[in-house]
Amino acid sequence: MGPKKKQRSEKNRAVLLGLIELYLLTGKPVGSNTLKENGFDDISSATIRNYFAKLEQEGFLKQEHSSAGRVPTATAFKVYAKCHMDCDHTDPKEFDLLKKELDQDTREIAGYLQNASELLSTLTQGAIFLSSPRFDQDLIIDIKVVGIDAKRCLTVIVTDFGLVHTEILYTPKKLSRFSLKRIEAYFNFRLTGLDRPKLNTEEEDLAANFYNELMMRHIVGYSNFSAEDIYKTGFSKLIRFPEFRDATVLATGLSIFENTAYMRSLLGECTKEGTLKVWIGDDLSHPSAKGGQSSIIAVPYFIHGKAVGAIALLGPIRMPYPKLFGTLRSFSLILSEMLTRNLYKYKITYRQVAMERVELKTKPLKMLEKIDCET
Repeated sequence: MGPKKKQRSEKNRAVLLGLIELYLLTGKPVGSNTLKENGFDDISSATIRNYFAKLEQEGFLKQEHSSAGRVPTATAFKVYAKCHMDCDHTDPKEFDLLKKELDQDTREIAGYLQNASELLSTLTQGAIFLSSPRFDQDLIIDIKVVGIDAKRCLTVIVTDFGLVHTEILYTPKKLSRFSLKRIEAYFNFRLTGLDRPKLNTEEEDLAANFYNELMMRHIVGYSNFSAEDIYKTGFSKLIRFPEFRDATVLATGLSIFENTAYMRSLLGECTKEGTLKVWIGDDLSHPSAKGGQSSIIAVPYFIHGKAVGAIALLGPIRMPYPKLFGTLRSFSLILSEMLTRNLYKYKITYRQVAMERVELKTKPLKMLEKIDCET
């Protein structure tokens, strides 16, 4: 590439990135005069329009109306994200806040991860999902029983690490509120060996059968670790973005978020690669991503230096990627440090699913790394 052509290419790229920055700031189409007034006063409006026309031909910009300014396409956002992936965008104040909130000594690993996800969702105002290995040395500490109808009751199992499991049990007849309380007390007795409740023969037989059934289900579920535990939060945050105020766009975004197998495939790929990943628009090989309105950023986290899971953010394609890259990397760094410390302190071990068991047998996911930063 000759010097003049290279110079034009660099200016072309600068105009594109400048337009994207302004669009991220305002959310409005950007005209040539507006761009000129925001950092490009050394270029005439006519020249900027020529750059716009070329970028539009190349698929980086679009114009909704003939008299309107330009907006970036998903392809443009891919270039923008790619150009900032390797930069350090750490916000010291945000890092200190994350350090303060996440710096905890606790055995309740599951509860800790859920709370950490909630914190990240609040900071980013996006939907968060996080994959986790299975932590050992967890014990059942409580079982609650709630009547549903004449034939069913709901049991809630709470573990020492903060996990909550629910099971539906079928009853031979409708149980009174007092019977359910006595059965719950029996469960507590079986867990602790303390305070055996007074039950009639029928209630005790039923309580014993229920307890054995719950223990078997819990053991089978705990032992058959075929997929990582997934923590999700922040659904409601999506409606703050103008793109998701359209009911159809919101529904398609949430359908991605609700497809646990698909989420596992993305998180598994990120964990396997051990580095930050980004999927923008049609990079998401999911039926609901055809409209190109959603993006996902994922980053792995580590225990003793080994990638054991990943955290991902779902949002619209119009997101402040550099800032979010810094937030997610800071979050991962602190989370990794805290988990490593707590597992060592409380002598907790963990198990991971073999990577090939969680990857979907579909065509390879398109990764942002394949996008050339040069325009």
